[in-house]
Amino acid sequence: MILVSACLIGLKCRYDGTNAFCNELMDFLKDKNYLPVCPEQLGGLPTPRAPAVIVGGDGFDVQKLKARVINEAQEDVTFNFLQGAKKTLELADLFGVERCYLKERSPSCGVNWVYKKEGLSRGCGVTTALLLKNGYAIIGV
Repeated sequence: MILVSACLIGLKCRYDGTNAFCNELMDFLKDKNYLPVCPEQLGGLPTPRAPAVIVGGDGFDVQKLKARVINEAQEDVTFNFLQGAKKTLELADLFGVERCYLKERSPSCGVNWVYKKEGLSRGCGVTTALLLKNGYAIIGV
């Protein structure tokens, strides 16, 4: 089983109500079992929603409660991001996920790049940090 950011397979769940469909990924997945997830929706955020950034670190720091996730309306949505990460991990464990393909630059799913207060920066998102901490192999798309 492969866990995939839902926006990458065409579901309109990104903050702005769009998707990030990836033809190459869908070609790869065509004969495989996969589980689409949107951690931000799993954490209770609506679509569309105000874009959010990590302030004070990266996803690992948010997991340690040393950084926050703040949206452009200056609302603290850290709890939603943490809940979404936790629910994603629960699903990965339940479905026996072997690896994950997650959306780069997302404050939830970014693997190597994530939006922070300073702009696009090196680091990972909140969900990615929790999955990595729990031994999951993750590839950024």
